[in-house]
Amino acid sequence: MARILTGMLRDQIADDMRAAMKARDPVRVSTLRMLMAAVKNAQVEKRHELDDDEVLGVLAREAKKRKESIEAFGDAGRQDLVDKETAELAVLDSYLPEQLSDDELAAMVDEAIAEARASDPKHMGQVMKVLMPKVKGRADGSKLSGLVRARLGA
Repeated sequence: MARILTGMLRDQIADDMRAAMKARDPVRVSTLRMLMAAVKNAQVEKRHELDDDEVLGVLAREAKKRKESIEAFGDAGRQDLVDKETAELAVLDSYLPEQLSDDELAAMVDEAIAEARASDPKHMGQVMKVLMPKVKGRADGSKLSGLVRARLGA
């Protein structure tokens, strides 16, 4: 379940990590430590303090990595690693906004196509430009581009 956060998301994650340490929750502690390290690396790379949107971007990337790992480990028959990555993904998902349903995504894609006055696949970039800010963090980009491509007849 996604939570509504006020203030800095990074501070909330740090507070939750300390609480997990006190509760002796090793999965949550290690996952949040990894997340804090990824946020710190992004800060160093961008050379400024990250705002909540940028932290959400880091969160989304880390969650995507876990999903890809789950698939790869599942294909390799490594259930132990699938379980580990699934537990980490559950922790990360608790900080991400709720994902849009397929019906909501389809409606938003149709709105964006109308707004961009797109009629063929050549206009896909314009549609994505309109759509991405509206769904930021609430939909997978590759899924979204596939939907747009299908709607535009590519």
